[in-house]
Amino acid sequence: MVRAQSGRPKSRPIAGLPARLLAGLTAAVLTSAGIVGTGTAQASAAHSAASAAAPTAAVPRHAVTGYWQNFDNGATVQKLKDVDDAYDIIAVSFADATGQPGAVTFRLDPAVGYGSTDEFKADIKAKQAAGKSVILSVGGEKGAVSVNDAASARNFADSVSGLMDAYGFNGVDIDLENGLHSTYMTQALKSLHDRHGDVVVTMAPQTIDMQSPQNEYFKTALGIKDFLTVVNMQYYNSGSMNGCDGKVYAQGTVDFLTALACIQLAGGLDPSQVGIGVPASARAAGSGYVAPSVVNAALDCLTRGSNCGSFKPSRTYPGLRGAMTWSTNWDAANGNAFAHQVGAHVHGLP
Repeated sequence: MVRAQSGRPKSRPIAGLPARLLAGLTAAVLTSAGIVGTGTAQASAAHSAASAAAPTAAVPRHAVTGYWQNFDNGATVQKLKDVDDAYDIIAVSFADATGQPGAVTFRLDPAVGYGSTDEFKADIKAKQAAGKSVILSVGGEKGAVSVNDAASARNFADSVSGLMDAYGFNGVDIDLENGLHSTYMTQALKSLHDRHGDVVVTMAPQTIDMQSPQNEYFKTALGIKDFLTVVNMQYYNSGSMNGCDGKVYAQGTVDFLTALACIQLAGGLDPSQVGIGVPASARAAGSGYVAPSVVNAALDCLTRGSNCGSFKPSRTYPGLRGAMTWSTNWDAANGNAFAHQVGAHVHGLP
């Protein structure tokens, strides 16, 4: 996903970032919570102390996921409380790499307007009280987190677990667009699940990463299938790709959405673990934007067998999880068309 105003939707610009709000306070919280540079036992102890007070939210059968931007790139600047109520899973974007391999941290950007981390945490709790899940997204287009051995897998699990405890996040989103090692990311996520049995885990691979069950992203999804929440593949910034019938489909069409979703469904993921990820507006991505009506047609085709294009799956998947967009901020800038139109449609699926 790009954090910049245009291009791949989910990445904070690297150069020229404003000073981070309360960086020192955040670092102190991370250290005291055992997030960075600590062993599993210390991190687990911190989790035990924090988990009793951390609210949980069950992800509904059909869910809408939206990425919330912890930066200002020209889209509507929001606080979490401003995110439209249609979003069931809110992915806070993004966690950042640290100097320790695999470890991540999170700091609020002052550009989003929070006066303190406590205000941010209060917004998380309010969303959870309304039945929403708030998770932390790792990666983005320029994300540099690398989990490629046992030590970095342990660091990743320790740091994400600590951030969940410190902020009250319900889970993590994996949006690594510059490579992923299935063995060690699976190891890291299983370790995280061992500590947080109700963790919400989502993934946002690029289309090329889900063309085959032999791809590293796909193998990771299958490796955590027993607790994976949803894969919201990015059906944009892609170009034409193969569908599950072997034919090539152009992005920006209903066939592109349905024929590529079919690969995941035929490749071993449960329908409840498959979502359609699209930009909230033409400005939110370099290419691949489709109108909400096209997303809804694809959802109908996959779940009901109606409103299909030239491609029609051999069976229907009424348990399909739903849809995702980059981002809630770009959606707000577009009049919340995705939330209102696709959100209502997702929540009305069988």
